[in-house]
Amino acid sequence: MHRLYNDLAWLWPLWGSVEEYKEESETAVDLIKRHAQIEVNTLLDITCGGGKNLFHFKKHFDAYGLDISKAMLENAKRLNPECNFYLADMRYFDLKRQFDAIYMNDGIAYITSAEDLLRTFQGAFEHLHPGGVMICYAEFCKEDLVQNKTESTVSKTDNMEVTFIENNYDPDPADDTFEAMMIYLIRENGKLRIEHDFHVCGTFTVDVWRDLLRKAGFRVTEYPKGANTFDSPSFVCVKSKS
Repeated sequence: MHRLYNDLAWLWPLWGSVEEYKEESETAVDLIKRHAQIEVNTLLDITCGGGKNLFHFKKHFDAYGLDISKAMLENAKRLNPECNFYLADMRYFDLKRQFDAIYMNDGIAYITSAEDLLRTFQGAFEHLHPGGVMICYAEFCKEDLVQNKTESTVSKTDNMEVTFIENNYDPDPADDTFEAMMIYLIRENGKLRIEHDFHVCGTFTVDVWRDLLRKAGFRVTEYPKGANTFDSPSFVCVKSKS
């Protein structure tokens, strides 16, 4: 398990405020309401992480979260005690129920093969009511992946300052993965500790995303990067009634 989702999950509430997720969440809500063929009352947030999107979704829907990380679900529960959660792998889950809408968060970046990406989309399709809609986006599509991209953010509390540094590097652009290295500079009462976290993520072309979503059974409406508040190609995926 990646450290951010295990022993370092306590850092997640510091990494971006809940308000920073509002625009993304409200965009998803708008797309859901415009494209769904049924009245939307329930929503499943797949790879909900620490629940910052759910904080906004629950104002519109009966919202549920699913994630593979027990530690991140604990964060999500503290932020959204009125919501229900499932501990499960996005590739292999059977909740024995369906939802009116699904939001597929950026956790899908941890899918590293086309086979697993299709399996994930098929699982989401099976968990949607006919007429329901799934929203997802390709944050790390091949066309837009920036080699050796490095970003940093700083978060502060009364006695702590945490600098998050993330570097993305693709050692073999011919395959479907890239490496994400995260470094955490944690200064508590002025004392520094440095933690490292290495992630292998997937990167696929927009054509692969489009084709696999359709193969899973969805009717797909595609929005290019910058067409809405998602800074990545995004997809509205409807499970047709017929």
